[in-house]
Amino acid sequence: MPVAIVTGASQGFGRAVATDLAKDGWDLVIDGRRPRLLAEAAAALEALGRPVRAIAGDVTDDRHRAALVEGAAGLGGLDLVVNNASTLGPSPLPTLDRYPLDALARVYEVNVLAPLALVQAALPLLRRSKGTVVALSSDAAVEAYEGWGGYGSSKAALDQVHRVLAAEQPDLRVYQFDPGDMRTEMHQAAFPGEDISDRPGPESAVPPLRRLLDAGAPSGRYRADQWAES
Repeated sequence: MPVAIVTGASQGFGRAVATDLAKDGWDLVIDGRRPRLLAEAAAALEALGRPVRAIAGDVTDDRHRAALVEGAAGLGGLDLVVNNASTLGPSPLPTLDRYPLDALARVYEVNVLAPLALVQAALPLLRRSKGTVVALSSDAAVEAYEGWGGYGSSKAALDQVHRVLAAEQPDLRVYQFDPGDMRTEMHQAAFPGEDISDRPGPESAVPPLRRLLDAGAPSGRYRADQWAES
C-alpha cells in the first residue's frame, strides 16, 4: 500500500487530507504539536482500517523529522510527503515596519526550513518510489496583502524552494498547492474577533488536491480552483 507523511494532521486541512488518503487505502505517518488532538485524529484514522503512526512533536526538531521518516520506512517506504504544518506568526498580523524579527525568524523556521529539512531526510525513500512532495502554499505568497508580509513572504520562499527542488529532482513530482481560503484555526487567528463562518471547511480543498495527485501533473504551482470539478 502507498505510504504518506502528512504534517500538521491533528486538525484542519492536514487532518482532512489524511482522512481522505486513509479512506483510499493509504498507510499514514502523521504529526502535530498537540498530543491530545493528534491522538484523537489517529484514532479516527485507525477506525478507517489503515495503519497510522502518530508522532507528536515540532517539525523544526531534527529528531522529530527523523522519527517521521523512520515511521514511513517501518510501513514499507514513502510515496508522498505533504508539507502542511505551518505557522501564521503573530496575531493580530503586524505590518512589516513593526514586525518582531525574532517572530519572523520563527515563521521562516517553521514554514520554510522545516519543510525543506523533512524533504532532505525523506529523499532516499522518495527517490526509491519516484514519489511526490506537496507544499501548502497561499495566495499571500503571490499577492501583497497588508499585514501578511511575514507569512506571505515565507510561503513565497517555500514555493521557490520547491520549484528548485523540482528542477533538481526530476524523477519526483513536486507541487506547490494553494488551497484557497479555509475555515481553520489559523485563518481565524489572522482575523481575530471576526466571523469567518462563510469560508469553506478544509475538507473542500481535498478533492482538488487528490485530482492533482491522481492526474500526475507536471511539477509546479497549482490552485485548488484549477482542479475543481467543472
